[in-house]
Amino acid sequence: MEGFFRISGFPGVLGALDCTHIRIQSPGGENGELYRNRKGYFSLNVQTVSDCNLLIRDIVARWPGSTHDSTIFHESRLRARLETREIANGYLLGDGGYPCKSYLLTPLQNPGTRAEQRYNTAHKATHNTVERQYGVWKRRFPVLSMGLRCHLQNMSNIIVATAVLHNIAIAARENLPPEDPEVNRILLLIRQQDEIPLQGNLRGNQQIPAVHLNYRDDDNPGQTTRRAVINRHFM
Repeated sequence: MEGFFRISGFPGVLGALDCTHIRIQSPGGENGELYRNRKGYFSLNVQTVSDCNLLIRDIVARWPGSTHDSTIFHESRLRARLETREIANGYLLGDGGYPCKSYLLTPLQNPGTRAEQRYNTAHKATHNTVERQYGVWKRRFPVLSMGLRCHLQNMSNIIVATAVLHNIAIAARENLPPEDPEVNRILLLIRQQDEIPLQGNLRGNQQIPAVHLNYRDDDNPGQTTRRAVINRHFM
């Protein structure tokens, strides 16, 4: 919490929550299109929680690319631990795609007051930690960006293993991995290929996950908590 507070003065933050897509080869089969994400390529949608030092404190690496971020969080053990107050103090920070809960604070869609603007500014700067974590993690293991080519049952194990190695590297105070021009060139070619219009009906882009939750401003306990944080710390 102290480390997060030093970033932008946001109190009580336990971690920054988000998801990232790890490119995979098509798994094939009747459920293969479930792995095609909204950008058109096959992936696993991986959820992590980053601490202020870019350590990966929690990871879920098993959901198809078409699954919404909020669904992954809703079905996670982490949410259950927060709901039952096994983890009782502090907040996670998530983006606007997540529900606003008493333990998960999201940005305001239309900040009106100076305090609300300060809250959003601090939230954005603090939540950006998880984006930085993804950048370092993927530079350290370029395969996470270029794509995994193995059996589906092994992909989750590989992703989690790289997360463990990433944490070991940070704990050992290894230098942050530099940008690799050759890797960047290959990634640019991959992204350009993604932008080529695909033929046929992409059922994955139209797939509605079995559990799709999209809580916004109607979750009163979360709104009450967020308002209290704004009034207490950003007025």
